[in-house]
Amino acid sequence: MRSEPIKVLLVDDDEDDYILTRDLLSEIKDGSFNLDWAQSYASGLEAIERAEHDVYLLDYQLGRGNGLDLLRETAGRCRAPMILLTGQGDLEVDVEAMKAGAADYLIKGKIDASLFGRSIRYALERAQGMQALRESEERYQRLVELSPDAIVVHVENRIVFINTAGVKLLGATSREQLIGLPVLRFVPDSLRRNAAGRVSRLLEDEVDPTFAEQKLRRLDGSSLDAEVAVVPFVYQDQPAVQVVARDISARKQAEERLLHEAFHDPLTGLANRALFLEHLKLAVERSKRPKGFLFAVLFLDLDRFKNINDSLGHTIGDELLRAVARRLEDCLRQIDIVARFGGDEFAVLLDGIADSSDAVRVAERIQGELHTPLNLGGHEVFISASIGIALSGRGYEHTEEIVRDADTAMYRAKALGKARHEIFDTEMHASAVAVLQLETDLRRAIERQEFCIHYQPIVSLTNDTLHGFEALVRWHHPARGLIAPGDFIAVAEETGVIVPLGRWVLREACAQMYRWQQQFPVAKDLMLSVNVSGKQFAQPDLFQQVEKILRETGFNPRRLQLEITESAVIENTATVTAMLMQLRGLGIKLSMDDFGTGYSSLSYLHRFPIDTLKIDGSFISSQAEAGESGIVRTIIMLARDLGMNVVAEGVETQEGWDTVRDFGCDLAQGYFISSPLPPEQVSRWLDEPIAISE
Repeated sequence: MRSEPIKVLLVDDDEDDYILTRDLLSEIKDGSFNLDWAQSYASGLEAIERAEHDVYLLDYQLGRGNGLDLLRETAGRCRAPMILLTGQGDLEVDVEAMKAGAADYLIKGKIDASLFGRSIRYALERAQGMQALRESEERYQRLVELSPDAIVVHVENRIVFINTAGVKLLGATSREQLIGLPVLRFVPDSLRRNAAGRVSRLLEDEVDPTFAEQKLRRLDGSSLDAEVAVVPFVYQDQPAVQVVARDISARKQAEERLLHEAFHDPLTGLANRALFLEHLKLAVERSKRPKGFLFAVLFLDLDRFKNINDSLGHTIGDELLRAVARRLEDCLRQIDIVARFGGDEFAVLLDGIADSSDAVRVAERIQGELHTPLNLGGHEVFISASIGIALSGRGYEHTEEIVRDADTAMYRAKALGKARHEIFDTEMHASAVAVLQLETDLRRAIERQEFCIHYQPIVSLTNDTLHGFEALVRWHHPARGLIAPGDFIAVAEETGVIVPLGRWVLREACAQMYRWQQQFPVAKDLMLSVNVSGKQFAQPDLFQQVEKILRETGFNPRRLQLEITESAVIENTATVTAMLMQLRGLGIKLSMDDFGTGYSSLSYLHRFPIDTLKIDGSFISSQAEAGESGIVRTIIMLARDLGMNVVAEGVETQEGWDTVRDFGCDLAQGYFISSPLPPEQVSRWLDEPIAISE
């Protein structure tokens, strides 16, 4: 109940009516009223305009006007309730009063205090409710306008309201461009039937008003991705539909970008390993069907890519990979897929081929395409690839099996000379398994101390006396017996086992040679040659390791000669040269092993502190081609000019012995002289040196 009196204004030109009204208000038990009186139409209009009262009582008869006219004139501006009073009941007046906005219609003389009180309370409550509703609608209007979501109201498919965000979303410049247009105009043609059906079901309460992704078409015909919800609505007492939409184009683009990045290589834009394997999985499943579907996987590795990266830089290397990716795409059909697996490795899935010849033709096309030089950053770059091919006819069940076999075939292509392709066969798999087993055994061999050293004599060609020994490692395999270096050194290099193995060989050989020097006087001046791999030279503490071994074994560094290969020197020129200078500072001699089989460049020799050249046995063998004698003579002459000694290795026959001695070689070693000997057999050479017979 209100604590303050209700302010009432009576507009009536009859004083008796005023007194009657005052008395009735005073009799109302549950209310307190302050009554004011306006005695004419004009004064009543003025008072209503001031809006100082809670309720207005308008007499129908006002002399120069009537209360119905006053009601009509002020109804749009007055928020307080108005009750029309008349001297007699008139249904037509009653109806007109209600239409004009009257809160009630009362007949004088038939009003008692109770009825009067109920009418006023009802009018006040209704006015308060309408005021709350108007305020709510105003708040709603403000919220709708401030909403970042587009809000559209349509009645019978025609837009009757749209907020500012909706105008922007649909590509208009004003509401007027959109009001009255069919709302389905903004739905793509292919989706209109579904959209109309959804609205129909919604109005029948058969669909929950949830957000769903929807394509929308703007005024200019462009489309966008949106989340759309439709809800039933009442607009101006008519059943309507309210559409709420928000633009999710940026989010969809971000999702598509993330999805693309998840399945594509960021450097080349090609599919990545994950996407390739998904496509391959589908191909494997199709190959199981009885229609005879065939496919092939090509695994590619670029030849000498590391050299390009190291010499021209990673930026040029990246450009090269992108250029190769485009050339690979040019070689394939639309249904095929090419992926970058990482580094300089690529994989190709040839989908639906007739037979193996199709795969071979694609491999040849790729190699031909790569044969054309590339111009990258002003550099003309040549590149080739080794390609392994695995065919689906072998009944693969899992994707990793066919990729593994294609990879195996690729390594076979590399081993056979690079820039070629090979098709996988069962022999390759058996070989790969054997290499893997060898690798496993090799890692355990050091722990189990399965290695030993044999020593091959090196003799002087001037006086046939013993010059020294080369330490050559051998492997006593528990199942395969004695394994020569050629069967495991390459695996040791690849796996890194060569580093601890090389360190062990150097330590063991120096210790053994020191013992012989103590036992045999002739051994004091003999040289010990030990091979050092490129991987060992990559160790930053190699100098410290060698110095420590010499100190711990007591072996004289001036009696030690370390043998390195051409490739180890050329591939890491600056680093290796600095290391060689440090080693020479200890008094160690340095030899270049297998000269002529690597880069075969004679011009760079003067850059390195080399004491001895070892000519590879392929140039010495009696089976060598006749023209190679000139190569041997050239090497010897160059070594003489550079102040180097020359060792001929691989001397297997009397003819070879005579040849290298006639050419002026200083030293020789080979099976004609002696095979590598176990330590217990070396003593006879030291106790009683053997002369080489003619």
